[in-house]
Amino acid sequence: MSGHSKWKNIMHKKEKTDAQKAKVFSKIGKEMTMCIKEGGPDPVSNTKLRDLIAKAKSLNVPNDNIDRIIKRASNADGLVYETIVYEGYGPSGIAVIVEAMTENRNRTGSEVRHYFDKFGGNLGQSGCVSYLFSDKGVIIIAKDDGVDEDKLMEDALESGAEDFITDDDVYEIYTQPDDLDAVKDALVALGYTLESAEKDKIPSSYIKLENEDDIRKMNLLLENLEENDDVGDVYHNWEE
Repeated sequence: MSGHSKWKNIMHKKEKTDAQKAKVFSKIGKEMTMCIKEGGPDPVSNTKLRDLIAKAKSLNVPNDNIDRIIKRASNADGLVYETIVYEGYGPSGIAVIVEAMTENRNRTGSEVRHYFDKFGGNLGQSGCVSYLFSDKGVIIIAKDDGVDEDKLMEDALESGAEDFITDDDVYEIYTQPDDLDAVKDALVALGYTLESAEKDKIPSSYIKLENEDDIRKMNLLLENLEENDDVGDVYHNWEE
């Protein structure tokens, strides 16, 4: 999985400015609202909501904000969000998947297409790049003196994980998407502290950009997509 680091993506989100953090909070709020409408406000029975709460906390969303989101979503009527997945190519054929939640499909589609066109890419048809990615669960555990790498790897694999990677500052544990909760709960029960545990799309291969203009455009494409209020997650196979 060279070129991929889920932890670096998480740290990138954590280190945003206050204005950018407000957008992160807003996006998570939208995800939680949609999740509550589909499965109810109880995180015990609504496991997707439980995962979103954990994700929100990992990105430093205050508990008061989370409580307000759940309360507001539980009482919200009329506003309906639709999940839309866009696929396309960035500069030099970088594969990009954009997951959005919107109450206005036309507006969001127009904005996403504009970003691709403006920054050297093109929006494609459904399925044009998704075959290059695999859905995985990813668990992050920080390295510290209290974590024995060999024991953690043994515990993770015995709990149902399928891969274990040592990164610079963390251990990354990969599972099948449906096994994520079981592996996460097993590791927590064994006393491990998790930095995050969420589903991700992992590319089968990566592309390294050599041209400075392509690098600039790819960065701008990702920045504009991430700053859009309707865009939830962006996946790509650029080896940064």
